[in-house]
Amino acid sequence: GDVENNYVRFAGYWWRIIRINGDGSIRLIYDGTSGHANGTNTADSIAVASQTFSPNGTYNNNMYVGFKYTAGQVHGLGTKSNALTQLETWYQNNLSSYASKIDTNAGFCGDRTPSTSHTEINNQGGTGTTYTFYAAYIRLVRNKTPDLTCANSSDLYTISNSSKGNKSLTYPIGLITADEVVYAGGFEGTANQSYYLYNGQSYWSLSPCHFNGTFAFVFFVNSTGALNNARVNPVAGVRPVINLKANTTFTGKGTISDPYVVS
Repeated sequence: GDVENNYVRFAGYWWRIIRINGDGSIRLIYDGTSGHANGTNTADSIAVASQTFSPNGTYNNNMYVGFKYTAGQVHGLGTKSNALTQLETWYQNNLSSYASKIDTNAGFCGDRTPSTSHTEINNQGGTGTTYTFYAAYIRLVRNKTPDLTCANSSDLYTISNSSKGNKSLTYPIGLITADEVVYAGGFEGTANQSYYLYNGQSYWSLSPCHFNGTFAFVFFVNSTGALNNARVNPVAGVRPVINLKANTTFTGKGTISDPYVVS
């Protein structure tokens, strides 16, 4: 994950390319107001610091693993998480005037496929206080098999004019998934200070992990660069993720000294 040719300048900020999506759009993660060499410990690459994932630090129900959620529904979309609320405010303040360059179709996967088994998916649980493991836990902690597809369209967060997904977002902005962290070089419980996602800070992912009967947990990247999981009520940083349109043109070479600059 020690990638040195994925730097982008866009909307007055620095970003790093996570991947090219299946439709050709370009997924970026926020990296601050200046370029950072891999291995740099900096708070600048956190757009919104010290936020709980859930509203008001609520934690005692399966629903709080959701980017959006509804009580009693595995894939509910009625209420925004605090992480989403913070991202929407940041988008309004920083990206709304650049909307013509931002893709609105790719979406962001917060996979809530539930299981009462910790070794295989049985599509049971996921509501109330039922002890539940979510698909990313089984993929990444148990089986070490990351996947970039999204199993349920209700968990693919898109805006209203998208041709796919749940069409429930106000703005086309989200968070990185735990699977994307693994593909970038982050592993569950293993420190990595060399890859491009390390910044010496803790920040949220979009991926639910499990509910242990008392606390809801989602995956996050901790201050050592390891992929880990945390209760939704403590605080961590928010790093926006966006998708640029597939026809975006650039100048530059993608290095820190000559980044890709959106034309």
